[in-house]
Amino acid sequence: MNVIEKNITLADGRVITLETGKLAKQADGAVMLKMGNTMLLATVVSAQDAGPDVDFMPLSVDYKEKFASVGRFPGGFTRREGKSSDYEILVSRLVDRALRPLFPDDYHAETFVQVTLYSADEESMPDALAGLAASAALAVSDIPFHGPISEVRVARIQGEFVINPTASALKEADLDIMVGATYENIMMVEGEMNEVSEKEMLDAIKFAHAAIKEQCVAQQELAAVGKEKRTYCHEVNDEELRKDIWDKCYQKAYDVARQCNANKHLRGELLDNVRAEYLASLPEEEQIEKAMLVGRYYHDVEKEAMRRMILDEGVRLDGRTTEQIRPIWCEVGYLPGPHGSSIFTRGETQSLSSVTLGTKLDEKIIDEATIQGKERFLLHYNFPPFSTGEAKASRGVGRREIGHGNLAHRALKRMLPDNYPYTVRVVSDILESNGSSSMATVCAGTLALMDAGIPIKKPVTGIAMGLITDNEKYAVLSDILGDEDHLGDMDFKVTGTVDGITATQMDIKVDGLPYEILEKALDQARRGRLHIMNIIKETLPEPRPDLKPHAPRMVTLTVDKDQIGAIIGPGGKIIQDIQEKSGAVIVIEEVGNQGIVDIAATNKEAIDIAVARIKAIACKPEVGEIYD
Repeated sequence: MNVIEKNITLADGRVITLETGKLAKQADGAVMLKMGNTMLLATVVSAQDAGPDVDFMPLSVDYKEKFASVGRFPGGFTRREGKSSDYEILVSRLVDRALRPLFPDDYHAETFVQVTLYSADEESMPDALAGLAASAALAVSDIPFHGPISEVRVARIQGEFVINPTASALKEADLDIMVGATYENIMMVEGEMNEVSEKEMLDAIKFAHAAIKEQCVAQQELAAVGKEKRTYCHEVNDEELRKDIWDKCYQKAYDVARQCNANKHLRGELLDNVRAEYLASLPEEEQIEKAMLVGRYYHDVEKEAMRRMILDEGVRLDGRTTEQIRPIWCEVGYLPGPHGSSIFTRGETQSLSSVTLGTKLDEKIIDEATIQGKERFLLHYNFPPFSTGEAKASRGVGRREIGHGNLAHRALKRMLPDNYPYTVRVVSDILESNGSSSMATVCAGTLALMDAGIPIKKPVTGIAMGLITDNEKYAVLSDILGDEDHLGDMDFKVTGTVDGITATQMDIKVDGLPYEILEKALDQARRGRLHIMNIIKETLPEPRPDLKPHAPRMVTLTVDKDQIGAIIGPGGKIIQDIQEKSGAVIVIEEVGNQGIVDIAATNKEAIDIAVARIKAIACKPEVGEIYD
C-alpha cells in the first residue's frame, strides 16, 4: 500500500484528514475523510467511453449513511438500509450542484460519485464534509475535472462566523449556509437565516470562501501523487456544419427571440421550426446522420441569440426589462376543504397550496442514522408533468421536488409562531411552470398559512434572479424564465420578509463571478421581493383572526406528573373512553414534572366534554368552579 495523508486544520484546532491509497483501490478515485470520529469514504468511477448518442454529462451523486456508523439498527422489518432519505438526497444535491459545472463540456462518460458515512459522532456534521470528500476522490483519480472544490458550512453564532460548527453549537446560529467553491470562484450557496441583511450574507460567503481555499490547496497537494488524467474523445465535431448552422440560423433565431412572445410553448415551437427547417434543407441521407450535431450546434445558436438580445438591447425573451417582474395574481380560500388555501400565479408559473392543521399525533418522525426527532412544520412540493405540458405519468417524488420543497420549508419555518400547538402541513402543487416554482411555493405558502388563521410573525416572499455575462457586459435578471435559467449563467433564489433574508439557494454556471455582481443581484432581489410583498398584502393584509370553522380547535391543560397515569387509566381504558364519548383527540406529553394535555376537536362541545372529564380526574378544585 502507498497510503497518502493530508491534514487540514480548522480555526478552532479540529483537524480534517484526507487519506488515499488504502481503501477501494479498484475505484478510479477513493478518499477516506476523517474528522473526530466521523469518517466518510468517497469513491468515483467513470466509464471509459461515452454512449454514441450522449451529448451531456451523465453524473450521478449519492450520499448514504450507515446506521452502524452510530451503533444503531435501521428501522423497518428488514432492519437494513433502504432507499435514500430526504436528508441523504439533500446532501447528494449539495455535492452534485458544486461538481457538475466543473467537468469538461465535451466529457460525456457516465460518472458515479458515492459518499458513504461509515463512522459518526454527535458533533462532527457529515453534510459539510461530503463535498470535500467527493472532490478529493476526483482529484486523485484520472477523471478530467476542473476542480478541486470544497464545501463548508458557515454559521453565525453569537455574532461570530464559524466554519463547520459542532452540531450543538449550530442550534444557537441565526445564519446557517453551505457554500461550495473552487479556489477562484463561488459555485453554490444554500441555507437559511433569521432575517439577515444582504451585506451580512455576502460577508458569510466571503468568510466561507477563505476556508475553502485552504481545503483546495490540500487537495491539490494530494492530487500531485494521484493518477495522470485520462485522454478521451467523446465528441466528433463538424466545424463546417457548425459554421453553416450559425450562418443560416442565427439571425432567424434572433428574430424569433426578438418577437418577445410571453407564451413559452409558442416561442419554443417557433425556435424549433428554425432548426427543423435547417435539418430539412440537408440531403436526405444526412438528416438522420447529422441530427444530433444539428441539435447541439443549434442549441448554442439559440443560447447566443437570447444572450446577445439581453446584453445588447436590454430586452428579454418575453419583452420585459431586466428588473421587471411578470404580472401576478393571487387568491385565498379557493379550496373549501383544507384549513387554508391559496393560488399564487406569476406569469406562467402557478402554485395551488393548501394548509392542514393537526395534533402532535401528526408530527413527522425523523429516524435517520445521525438525526432523530420530530418535525411539526411540514412542507411538500409536487411538480406534476402537466405543469409543463408534458404527456407522461407521475412516478412519485423525485430529487428535484425534495430539494425545492426543502428550500421553501427553510424560507417559511422561522416565521411560524413560537410554541405553536398545532402540527402544520403545507402542500404546494405546481399547476403551471415557467421559472421559479419554488419561489411561487413560498409566496403561495405564506398566503395559505395566513388564510388558515395561523398568526405567522411576518409574510415571506421569494424571487429567482438570473445572470447573463460575456465577461465584458453583464445583466442581472429579476424573476427569470425557465429558458433564462437553462441558457443563463446563474440561478439565485432569495426569500425573505420586509426585514431580511430567510433562505437562499444559488447555483453559478460561469467562472469568475465578482462579488460586486452578487451584491447587485441581492439588492435587485430585495426590490423584487418587496414588490411581490405589496401584492401579497393587498390580497390578504394579515392572518385571519380565527381558524376555519372545520379546523381543529385545541385546548392545553397542565396537570401534575403523577396524575398522568390516572387520566390514561389501566391499559389506556380511561383516556380511550373520554375520546370515544367526547369525540376529541387527546395527546399527553410529559415535560419535566408536569403533564401537558392537548385536547383537539372540530367543535367546542367535544372539547368542553373532554376538559370536564380530565379536570374531574386530575385538576385541583378551584374556588368558584362547579364540578359534577
